[in-house]
Amino acid sequence: MSDSRIFEDLFVLELANNHWGRIERGLKIVTDFARIVRFNNVRAAIKLQFRDVDAFIHKDFRDRGDIRYIKKTLATRMDKDAYAMLVRAIRQGGCIPMATPFDEASVDLCVELGIDLIKLASSDLNDWILIEKIATTRKPVIVSTGGSSLKDVDDLVKFFANRNIPLAINHCVSLYPSEDHELEMNQIDFLRDRYPDNIIGFSTHEYTDWTSSILIAHAKGARTFERHIDIDDDDIEVSRYCSLPEQVDTWFRSWKKAVEMCGAPGTRKRIPQQRETEYLDGLIRGVYARHDLPAGHALSDEDVYLAIPLQKGQISCRELMHGERLLHPVVADQPVMIDAIDSPYAASTNLKALIYKRGL
Repeated sequence: MSDSRIFEDLFVLELANNHWGRIERGLKIVTDFARIVRFNNVRAAIKLQFRDVDAFIHKDFRDRGDIRYIKKTLATRMDKDAYAMLVRAIRQGGCIPMATPFDEASVDLCVELGIDLIKLASSDLNDWILIEKIATTRKPVIVSTGGSSLKDVDDLVKFFANRNIPLAINHCVSLYPSEDHELEMNQIDFLRDRYPDNIIGFSTHEYTDWTSSILIAHAKGARTFERHIDIDDDDIEVSRYCSLPEQVDTWFRSWKKAVEMCGAPGTRKRIPQQRETEYLDGLIRGVYARHDLPAGHALSDEDVYLAIPLQKGQISCRELMHGERLLHPVVADQPVMIDAIDSPYAASTNLKALIYKRGL
């Protein structure tokens, strides 16, 4: 698989800090969701978040329990060995290890642990010190565009394109949770049109259902999808924007329904099913002799008429041309058969076989 193809039909399950600093809880989340991934036979990454906590939070603010982001970062910290255990469990579960590094030291940790994919968070879309560090890894990157300006995204796409580093761009609304009317799904159309050389995805935080947005996103051309995940089997409250295993199962199934309903890619003409062509063949008008026609006669519009049903071996309105000569006489109101005319269609064994196969 080429580097950019890794994004195609990829589901990113964002574990984030929902391990709450407890390796047992993190492993339970990985196990429960890897099982759902295998059951649905989809490609999925389970994503962690890395922070060098001691450097990430200024020392003068580490006791500020009133600042939610600082409080949660401290409460969910893990050491390198614990993250290594989670990465191994993700691989053993048949998923792709992925991480969001929030600082430069965490980028090094991604490399050390063999992370396959890197996520650039919406909040860091113009953090060029971090972005340049990520680029040194040469790993494929997915970026979320929540809250970004057009210039932010343009600059980022150009940056990764110039370095030939695969980049997928996720439409994202950074509201946790998001209401249905806040999803702005048409942005997928905008991103596909503006960045045709990049895979476009959809990172979602809505909580009302696990069916509608995935159907719309796939139909609009999104090819990578992200949701936050969690489990509800202990005393930790599950955030409304997180999905439980049974909800992600519904999400996967809805995507499969979208794939089924959308069919062939919108970049080429679909190939009709045999059942469809057989049905339409039953609606085609056949060519009938308007009066007795002798052998050697050159057919004209006055010699024939078109009517249903089309019979096996009979030429239809599709094959009728001006000037075909009859090889055999045809009685009035009888079908003009393919064997009765001197025609290019009659000279082709394959075409002739198709004409004899269709109709009544």
